[in-house]
Formats: sequence, C-alpha cells, structure tokens
Amino acid sequence: MAQLDAKVRKELEEIFNGLEKEVTLKFFTQEFECRFCNITHGLVKEISELSDKIKLQVFDFIKDKPEADKYGVDKIPAIVVMNNKDYGIKFYGIPSGYEFGSIIEAIKLVSTGESPLQAETKKFLDTLEKDIHLQVFVTPTCPYCPQSVILAHQMAYYSKKVKADMIEATEFPHLTHKYNVMGVPRTVINETEYQEGAAPEGMIIQKIKSA
Repeated sequence: MAQLDAKVRKELEEIFNGLEKEVTLKFFTQEFECRFCNITHGLVKEISELSDKIKLQVFDFIKDKPEADKYGVDKIPAIVVMNNKDYGIKFYGIPSGYEFGSIIEAIKLVSTGESPLQAETKKFLDTLEKDIHLQVFVTPTCPYCPQSVILAHQMAYYSKKVKADMIEATEFPHLTHKYNVMGVPRTVINETEYQEGAAPEGMIIQKIKSA
C-alpha cells in the first residue's frame, strides 16, 4: 500500500526537478525482529521512484555486515544519504510525520550542496581537530525536531569531522533511556553534552566546544 498520496508525490516530483548530483539512499534492514523495517523500506522505495537522480540500495544488516560497518550503521532501520561521498548523514527509524521533511532536505542538500550555515559556523567547523557525533532524538509528531535534524545534517555535510544521526526516539527505547531523553528534540553531542529543544546554530556551537 502506497504511503505517499498523489498530492505529495506531485509536490516531491517538482522539488526533485531541482536535484543536480545523483543521490544514493543506502537502506539497511533485516527480515526479523525489526518492527519498522518494512514500512521504512516502502517509504524510501517510493521516494526513490520519484526521480532518476535518487538511487536506492538495500542491504541486510546481518548478511551485509561489512557494508553496515563501512558506514557506521549499528542499528536498524537505517538510511544513509550520500552520493559518491559519505557525509555521515544518517536516519535511524522511519522519517515520518514532521521528520519526512528532514529526509527530503537531506536529499536536496547532498544533491545540490546548498547549505545556509552561517559564516561563523563554517569558520568554527573548519577549525575542528576532533570528531563530533551528533545524535538528534525526535518523534514524528514534534514540529520543532526537523530544525535540529536539518542543522546537524548540514554540519555533517560541511565538515568531514562531523557525523549526524536522526534517531526516532520511540523506536529505540534503550537509547532514550541511556541518554535520558525526556523530551524532543534532544541533541546528544559526543556522549557528554546535551542540547534540549531546537537551538540556534550559535548555541549548538557552544555545546560542541564544551564536548
């Protein structure tokens, strides 16, 4: 059963007309013990069918472990958004509800390279000496979450020192417990620093400095 109705499909086709470079969606799944894998697979398949610039590759999390390890995929369902280069942009869990916009923005970012990061942010990212891992916990019903996810992915796209994950909180309860996620969005930075809410770039930069 299709997840995207005719209106959404038409809107996406218009958006994807502006794509430039080819984008690859690497989807990691498995046949058992993965409640949201099938529905997520269906969603990315529908997205990929809307543009010849979007290519979908499907991997089994267990059978294709070397491929999962190559891209740092440690849980499923997982989507890596990339082209001929891996930018560290990942989605863990289904990007549905408000988060559907996040994966569309990630596709556009990787294809066009257009990022609205502030000059001060880029200057700071250019000085990074240590790797930064941003984990943004979200839920589909949170209207403020996409802002945090998109910003994290923009930073990952710009800097090879940054990796950024969207994590759908309800699908990974062990992680929400580990990181004490009581509300979303919550951005976990290198396991040590946390940012509550959809914070502006400057505030995230300060947290990264602390981490």
